[in-house]
Formats: sequence, structure tokens, C-alpha cells
Amino acid sequence: MANWTEADLPDQSGRTVLITGANSGLGLRSAAVLAGRGARVLLACRSPERGERALAEVLAGGGEAELLALDLADLGSVRAAAAEVRERTGDALDVLMNNAGVMAPPLRRTADGFESQFGTNHLGHAALTWLLLPALRTRPGARVVTLSSLAHEQGRLNFDDPNFERRRYRAWSGYAQSKLANLLFALELDRRVRTEGLDLVSVAVHPGVTATELSANMGRNRGSALLDAGGRVVNALFAQRVEAGALPQLYAATAAGVRGGEYYGPDGFRGMRGHPALARMTSAARDPRAGERLWELTAELTGVAPEPS
Repeated sequence: MANWTEADLPDQSGRTVLITGANSGLGLRSAAVLAGRGARVLLACRSPERGERALAEVLAGGGEAELLALDLADLGSVRAAAAEVRERTGDALDVLMNNAGVMAPPLRRTADGFESQFGTNHLGHAALTWLLLPALRTRPGARVVTLSSLAHEQGRLNFDDPNFERRRYRAWSGYAQSKLANLLFALELDRRVRTEGLDLVSVAVHPGVTATELSANMGRNRGSALLDAGGRVVNALFAQRVEAGALPQLYAATAAGVRGGEYYGPDGFRGMRGHPALARMTSAARDPRAGERLWELTAELTGVAPEPS
């Protein structure tokens, strides 16, 4: 694993990969690299216009790629996208990369009434994962790669009010909660996969501090020129390039020796930048009781039958 780079990524011919949020940043970079190594890549995007631009960029690199409409903030869209993936692939999916996300917007609700970060970052991805398990089950060594964040270390999951319906909304608390939920879900999926004896790997990753559109969008979403400028300064002074930030998820999706339940991120100072390595997770993220409780709550809120049960 030492100093792993894109050059170490093995041939991906014959593999089919679905990446959420593939229209920009980490998702687009991952799509371009995997398609360039021979994978068939499905770019799951909310915006048709941005999706078309991303698709053209990936195809220009000579890879095989397709566009898929997906709005993780709408469970109807999630169900439709999962059904389309299963039909297009013939129930044969090698990698699901749960990459998309929103960060610290003002209080908003998804189409189903959930707080936007918990609804998009966690609930939408969890529902998509469960709905695609039949397609992942058919492929030996299939992988589910879920993006968390360093912010999970500040996360506290409020099981009684995850959608900020009674407590005061704080954007960063909501983001940290959603990223903790991502990590809890990935580990609980791994436990259940092991119990059922499935040939499937569920891992989590984080990109450290990477110059993506998330921080820029945060300022724009909140209508704050100061936050927008602050995000740009952070990106310029501290963040690594997208090419480096995407390495942990590319490693988790393709490298030999990756095991279920592992968590990868950059190996540099405080996990902010560097090459892929095993990353630190909090005791809250490793709590199997919290993982089971989140699993049950997620099924209740989404109305999607969990897989594996």
C-alpha cells in the first residue's frame, strides 16, 4: 500500500462501476481513471447538463461510460435509478461507489422530508445500496465503497431527531452526523455481509482535505461571500488536488488485499493529505449497537427492505 498511486491501479476490464456524484470532483476523477483502465462506468448525476459535460470528459479519455439520472434527495429517483442499473447491467455490478454529498447548507428538506444532509449523504446512499444488492451479489468480490469524512470525528447521531425537526439546526453538526452515519452504515453492512457469508466487501474512505466544489458550494448555498472566499483560501493553502484526494476511494475499489470493514484515508498529518492508508475511526463509528440501530432506523425512514436482512 505504501505510496500507492493511480499508476498502481490494476486493469479494470470486464468490471462495471457505478459512481454517485460523478459530475465533478472526486466522483468525476474516479470515473475518468476507472474508465481509462477499462471499466464500464455509470456516472450517476442529479443535473442532466452537468452530467452530460462529465460524460463527454470521461469519453474523451477513451473509456466506456454512461450517464444515469439520480437524485439522492428523492427516494423515488433512487428507486428508479436502482431499477435502471439492474436492467442495464443484467444484475451484474462490481463496484458501487457512494461518493456524492452535500456539506453544511442552510436547513433544507429532501423530497421525502428529511434534513438534506442526512437524507442525501446517508439515507439516499443506504437505500441505493440495499436496492442494488441483488446486482452486487452476482459478482465475485464486489465492493461497496462509502465516502465518509474527517468530520465524522465530531459527529453525534441523534436517533430521536436525526432530521432536526425538534432541535435547533446547526449545519456543521448535521454534516458531521451524516458522515458518522456513512461510516456506521459501511461497517454494519460489512457485519451483515460476513454473517450471511457473501463474497462482497464493504469499506469506507475519506479524502482528507481536498480542493473540491463542496467548500465553494457551501459559501454559495448560504449566500455568503465571506464563506465562499474562505473556502477558496482553505483550498489554496491547505487542500490537496482532486487527483490525490480520489486515491483512497480508487484504492478501496480496486486494490488487492482490501478487507471489509476497513477505513482508508490519506497517510499524512492528521489524515489531511497523502497516499492511501488505513485511517483512524472513532469509537462511536465502531459501535455495533449504534450500527444496528441506524440500520433499523434507516429501513423505517426509507421504507426500503434492508439487504442483507
